Amino acid sequence: MPTVLDEVFKRYDIRGLFPQQLNEALAYKIGRAFVQFFKPKTVAVGRDCRLGSKELFKGFTNGVTEQGVDVTDIGLASTDMLYFAVGQYGYDTGCMITASHLPKDYDGFKFCGKGARGISKDNGLWVIRDLATKGEFDEPMESGEVSQKDVLNDYIEKCLSLIDVKKVKPLRVVIDASNGMATKTIEAIEKKLPLKIIKMFFEIDGNFPGHEPNPLKPENIAALKQKVLAEKADFGVIFDGDGDRMFMVDEKGQTITGSYVTCLIAVNFLQKLPGSKILYTPIMSKAVAEVIKESGGIAVLERVGHSFIKQRMKKENVLFGGELSGHFFFRETFFAESGLSALLVALEAISKSGKKLSELIKPFRRYYAIDETNSEVADKEGKIREIESIYAPKAKKASKLDGFSAYFDDWWFNVRPSGTEDLLRLNLEANTKELMLEKEEELLKMIRG
Repeated sequence: MPTVLDEVFKRYDIRGLFPQQLNEALAYKIGRAFVQFFKPKTVAVGRDCRLGSKELFKGFTNGVTEQGVDVTDIGLASTDMLYFAVGQYGYDTGCMITASHLPKDYDGFKFCGKGARGISKDNGLWVIRDLATKGEFDEPMESGEVSQKDVLNDYIEKCLSLIDVKKVKPLRVVIDASNGMATKTIEAIEKKLPLKIIKMFFEIDGNFPGHEPNPLKPENIAALKQKVLAEKADFGVIFDGDGDRMFMVDEKGQTITGSYVTCLIAVNFLQKLPGSKILYTPIMSKAVAEVIKESGGIAVLERVGHSFIKQRMKKENVLFGGELSGHFFFRETFFAESGLSALLVALEAISKSGKKLSELIKPFRRYYAIDETNSEVADKEGKIREIESIYAPKAKKASKLDGFSAYFDDWWFNVRPSGTEDLLRLNLEANTKELMLEKEEELLKMIRG
């Protein structure tokens, strides 16, 4: 019979309803299990503004200190600030208390190892689950202690070091902080840049009164688009609840996908550091790899997922990596996500170009893509095998790096399983809108049939 711990431990993190699934008592067990597995000497802990984060912080840190390990509390923080703290100050491990972009009723934990290394089910997360379930822990000779550290200023300076601040122009930018942790980072850089920032939902509030903190849902980005048009702004930006994902809207109110933001940042970096490696994933536009190569870079393909991406980037010293989901990874921030760094590099690129964002992005809009589409499928692996058997023989190229991908002369698709739900995710792109719609209907009929 599955326990609550089985329900809340996911592939990359821990997420559950607060307090029905995650509460102080369970956080305490997770803290003790965390130390039992990693055996760290130091743990940096940050938390977002969610309604349960204080209680979960108390439970987790009590578990860690009772297991004999010291905690450095970095306070209210964005997830990318926690990763930075672990990498910059040399902590053995880190824990961010957050449920990222999920609705307000959820909370959770994200872990990282030394150097901000990603932790997932493949390198310890589920072992921690099993240890917490068992509840048998070593008894240390003495307890650890909790100390506080403010990392915000150091983090801001690190992110600003990625650009030439003098090249940033006094642009009008609408920024939606989603009532979350980007409020802290944006207000800190505001004093250091010549921007006119028009703020939306900058009150830190775990009830997320402005909108659900998930920019991937069109209804949550609608207010930003309207504000950009009303203010005649140069562009708009929105962050998710824990501030590590960044999405952009151009001056016409059009969404700039993660693929195009990756192109924008990659081109800017490659102008300075030609020959660098840039990472992308199989569900991104075909234009990404093309733009990287055209700009003198080396395109590195890796499967979706922060732990895979960080590992590959570190192994091959990759300069920058992007995901369709709005996560952007930087070598200078210990190969971890940094929503703030993504915004700063994009600002530099726009300022240097002297162009409107829509004009700057236009050369990347080469193909027609559907939004990632989810379908409920009980036998995910069986359905992927069925699709592979039909399309692999016809394809110009096929890949099983991440689910199944098939590439043809004038279109391609990827279908991959959700790691946490009975869902198959479809991404598809074609040379024409007509072909995109035709193939979308064809694949969805097969997936849902």
